[in-house]
Amino acid sequence: MTTHNPRRNFLKTAAIATVAATAAPAAKGFTILHKDKPADEQLIGHNGFTYKVDKSWAKISVNNTPLANCHEMVQDSKGRLIMLGDHTHNNVLIFDKSGKLLDYWGTSLPGGHGLTISKEGGEDFLLLTDCGWALDRTGNTYGQAGQVLKTTTDGKLIFAIGHPRTIGIYKDDEPFKPTETAVAPNGDIYVADGYGSDYIIQYDAKGKYIRHFGGHHNSNPDHNLRNAHGITVDTRDKNNPTLICTSREENCFKLFTMDGKFIKRIDMPGMYVCRAVINDSNIYAGVCWSKNAEGKQFDGSGFVTILDKDNRVISNPGGMAPVYKNGVLQQTLQAKNATFMHGHDVCIDEDKSIYVCQWNANHTAPVKLTRV
Repeated sequence: MTTHNPRRNFLKTAAIATVAATAAPAAKGFTILHKDKPADEQLIGHNGFTYKVDKSWAKISVNNTPLANCHEMVQDSKGRLIMLGDHTHNNVLIFDKSGKLLDYWGTSLPGGHGLTISKEGGEDFLLLTDCGWALDRTGNTYGQAGQVLKTTTDGKLIFAIGHPRTIGIYKDDEPFKPTETAVAPNGDIYVADGYGSDYIIQYDAKGKYIRHFGGHHNSNPDHNLRNAHGITVDTRDKNNPTLICTSREENCFKLFTMDGKFIKRIDMPGMYVCRAVINDSNIYAGVCWSKNAEGKQFDGSGFVTILDKDNRVISNPGGMAPVYKNGVLQQTLQAKNATFMHGHDVCIDEDKSIYVCQWNANHTAPVKLTRV
């Protein structure tokens, strides 16, 4: 591990200048092989997207690198896996693919929540989102001002985007608790205010405001967002990039043009989905909660979901197999033998392994799913 002061003052420069149907292919059912074996030897998933579970992947010490909630993870150009959490001893943990801890930094983000990576001029940069609230050790919430920070991968601050009220686009009674960012091919930054007023706010690459959309007050309810928890730029069609916005309370993704015009929704019945993660032609997402057979959300639930190039669910590792009737996805339940608690984000490496970050999961490190 890199030798350094673990309490290195991340972003001390925080004289931060705020800038301004047809059935799907027959699923083989929820796959757990060798049910008498421990969780780390289970296989989960469906339709060829099956995985071996490794809950002991991360080689870290709870004393030196404690965890609260593991919120999100990305992979950089060097193949390193960068995780953001909300423990202010070490907001950012950096691993290699074997789970060895390479570096850690960050002491200033008690609401560390969203993590996006972008490349400019051959260099990787991070966008870190602090949602403005966190859980303390007793499970109670506490808050501060939400913010978005652009940094280098070793924590040097480039700039910050603060409260939209400072540039006149929020009313006094509209809270700002951002949860996620996405970066467009032209460098524009989209901020999802998922715990605040549910707007998507578009800035240019330098943090200058362009527009905002979403929120709660549109005449067409499809244009509204309810818990706009995640946002992703979908470039699978290189000539027609779009935005995939999470509307988690509605159990769906909503697609918008890059300038905020509604296109359509992708319903995910029973799934409280987090951000969409694009890998090749597929979408992957953590499911933070699921509903039970009676249609009620329940704590301690969650899994991973995978969609194909046509935005149809093909696998639910940790959940039941997807079922379509007359082209409509039916409610998906968690598997009886739960693998995850509150799947909050996924990262997919070049081997198609999935790293799952979990929220409110007893301080557990990311889980690795190796594709088999």
